[in-house]
Amino acid sequence: MPKVAATQPTLADRIARDIQSGVYGPGAWLKQIDLQERYGAKRLDVRRALDHLAGKRVISHIPNRGYHVYVPDPELRDQIRDIRVILETGAAVDLIPHVTTAKLRALRTLAERFADMLDDGTLMEQYEVNLAFHAALYDMCANRELVALIHEMRGRSPSAPSAEWVTRSRVEQSAREHFEIVDAVEAGDLKRLQKIITVHIRQDIS
Repeated sequence: MPKVAATQPTLADRIARDIQSGVYGPGAWLKQIDLQERYGAKRLDVRRALDHLAGKRVISHIPNRGYHVYVPDPELRDQIRDIRVILETGAAVDLIPHVTTAKLRALRTLAERFADMLDDGTLMEQYEVNLAFHAALYDMCANRELVALIHEMRGRSPSAPSAEWVTRSRVEQSAREHFEIVDAVEAGDLKRLQKIITVHIRQDIS
């Protein structure tokens, strides 16, 4: 597959990178005036970037107070992971009978795109493709209520850029796991698919 053309990082991506690298730690307040000075950006552009990151769950917005980096809650995180394992391994049972050649091809294309973006994509682009990959996977399910629950539980966790993509090796592992998921789906191997999904969630990259 051809390489994805390199993309200039947006302001939102630059802020997300700084959160990922620890410039802004858990609980840190993101003051707009400070961000304007750090990134040489206009106030409106900073506000738009913060709203975008809040929408992606990279940061939290508290009305009348401002924006801050999420503070991890280990107990809540573990509980959500347990629920996700139950839901998503259960969904594997439902999706395998509904795999089509077209859907499988689309899933593999997203896995390839994510892998290509390890070198050429921005953090937020990687995040968007990662979300698209998992949405395409569970879109194969016939039980739409189950799919809605999966998306709801994913939405209750801080996003990967702020919480889990702390090393390149971990993102590379996620890319490998995407291909393993595709291969298991293509083979119709339920047990293998459930095992990979469990590992993927337990390491919470998805």
